[in-house]
Amino acid sequence: MQATTTSFPAPSFDNLYTHDFARIAVGVPLCRIADPVFNGEQTAQLLREAAADGAAVVAFPELGLAAYTSDDLFHQRALLDGCEAALAHLLTVSRDLPTVAIVGLPLRVEHRLFNCAVVLQRGRILAVLPKSYLPNYGEFYEARQFNAADEAISEDITLLGQRAAFGTRLVIAASDLPLLRLHVEICEDVWTPIPPSSYATLAGATVLVNLSASNVTIGKAGYRHQLVGQQSARCLAAYVYTSAGAGESSTDLAWDGQALIYENGSFLAESERFQRRSQLVSADVDLERLSRERMRQTSFGDSVRHHASLLKAFRTVEFELGLDLAQPLALRRRIERFPYVPSDRLRRDERCNEVFNIQVQALVQRLVSSGIHKLVIGISGGLDSTHALLVAARAMDQMGWPRSQILGVTMPGFATSTRTRDQALRLMRAIGCEAREIDIRPSCEQMLKDLGHPYANGEAVYDVTFENVQAGERTSHLFRLANHTGALVLGTGDLSELALGWCTYGVGDHMSHYNVNASVPKTLIQYLVRWVAETGQLGHGGRDVLLDILATEISPELVPQAPAGAGVDGRGAPALQSTEDHIGRYELQDFNLFYTIRHGHAPAKIAFLARHAWGDKTRGDWPDGEHVQRNDYPLAEIKRVLRIFVTRFFRGSQFKRSCVPNAPKVGSGGSLSPRGDWRAPSDSEPAVWLADLDRIPD
Repeated sequence: MQATTTSFPAPSFDNLYTHDFARIAVGVPLCRIADPVFNGEQTAQLLREAAADGAAVVAFPELGLAAYTSDDLFHQRALLDGCEAALAHLLTVSRDLPTVAIVGLPLRVEHRLFNCAVVLQRGRILAVLPKSYLPNYGEFYEARQFNAADEAISEDITLLGQRAAFGTRLVIAASDLPLLRLHVEICEDVWTPIPPSSYATLAGATVLVNLSASNVTIGKAGYRHQLVGQQSARCLAAYVYTSAGAGESSTDLAWDGQALIYENGSFLAESERFQRRSQLVSADVDLERLSRERMRQTSFGDSVRHHASLLKAFRTVEFELGLDLAQPLALRRRIERFPYVPSDRLRRDERCNEVFNIQVQALVQRLVSSGIHKLVIGISGGLDSTHALLVAARAMDQMGWPRSQILGVTMPGFATSTRTRDQALRLMRAIGCEAREIDIRPSCEQMLKDLGHPYANGEAVYDVTFENVQAGERTSHLFRLANHTGALVLGTGDLSELALGWCTYGVGDHMSHYNVNASVPKTLIQYLVRWVAETGQLGHGGRDVLLDILATEISPELVPQAPAGAGVDGRGAPALQSTEDHIGRYELQDFNLFYTIRHGHAPAKIAFLARHAWGDKTRGDWPDGEHVQRNDYPLAEIKRVLRIFVTRFFRGSQFKRSCVPNAPKVGSGGSLSPRGDWRAPSDSEPAVWLADLDRIPD
């Protein structure tokens, strides 16, 4: 007989699970003390809602089927039987639902009572995890009713006719979503010096769940944020925290129903506190991000090695989610359009101040260590050289040296516009540095003549040689000026240009004695310059020129493209040579760059995130929206620009990055220095990235 195979529809590009996200939910049901029927039905309703919402996991409060404040009623058989009956009801409800439910109840095991979390799905009890640490101080008396987890003997128990794994060293793993690996601990467990979840993390758990009751007192809500956030960060995991709410006894305590979801230290979701209703909150967790961080941080692997003997005791319980990936399921998660630039104005100002000071401190150190007190910098009237000059000026101020020890040089070429030349001169006046202007056209013409280039014979040939002769002449002048004046050449090229190879190699803008911008992306430089302008650091005149520079189209100004007219070279008037027409919008390319070098995402996932971030221009989280053109991009444009990025980044540009000048690393978003974050071969192929790109629908 011929074997048959079951075929499933192809996963949808628009389904969050296709890209290794998982929707994780927390339920805070309204409860009644010692009323398992009511509590079970409230829990069941939230489970149904979580499943309908596409959640893979939903967690409920500690001892929720009974209510945490049942106290000595936990020793009443009727209540214990009622809790098991409520659990049986939940098993029935769950039979046709893919969502994993984690519920809290008291369970009798080996003639003792344990405070337990039961993990169930599709009518099956997957695992039972008892509480390890029983608080018996202050308002807590749990040791009066319960036994700690390490007092149990059995590793498996029979519950409601099913055999299930029992213990704390359990990881519950989804076979069809391999990065979803759950561990559950209960309330006090996470308040201890070494929570059980720390070991579970090393054993492979990516989503840590805490069933808590946790009464509220002044300041406790903020402390829970710190506790949960830090545990998620230390464990490189998602941490899901539940808490008891309305209905718990107020005899001596109060309850706020605070539920939290964090991912690697980042806050994702929180319930509304002090509500007299059931609540369900959820967040979409990036499982790939967690896995990537664990691979990247070698100290995580060291921790696994140090605790290997203990970790071998962990058992894995597998289950199948069986989610319908063929249907679209939109991502519900804030994805910043500008990952290098905080959208909140206060945080953005703090970021700009910190970045600026990192650059200044690094430059000061290089000047001090070299014994050189002068700088030479080429000023184009564009963004990068403007920001580098601002950093240089602040460095001189910090050292108590006059700004006249900065030699700013503007070097108009064949396509330099009147606008950028004027901006360069105005900027240098506002800074108060020494300013010079050197017309590089004569030396460029001589070079083109020496090369036998057609331009020397009057032909309008504007090829790469024509462009790079100008870039090389500028750099050559800067280095010889540095020799002549006893100065360092300060580089200006930014991270975005290095990523895309948009810099002239060797004796071009690729080279300098020291570069302050090499790990700062273009989108952040725009906001750094605006921050200096708006905080009045250059006075009124300086503010005006900085705003004019920000409003100028980004261009290398190397090719005169208009018909003959009143141009700077007499052959053709300089027209717009738009950088972004060649390499794509920087706002998209910086997005691509961040998710490539910081998280290692493949192109299809980057496109999925980009469409989520850039697909709706009505969103209100633009950084400084009054100054930014609000663009939205269809998937086709996102894919086109991403193809440019993949091709330029993975083929043909690494040789430039392999020998970049010294420059300070500024942010955790990454650096492309071969001495820092990025070591890559100069002759790699982009084939696997392009193949993944082709998975993106047209």
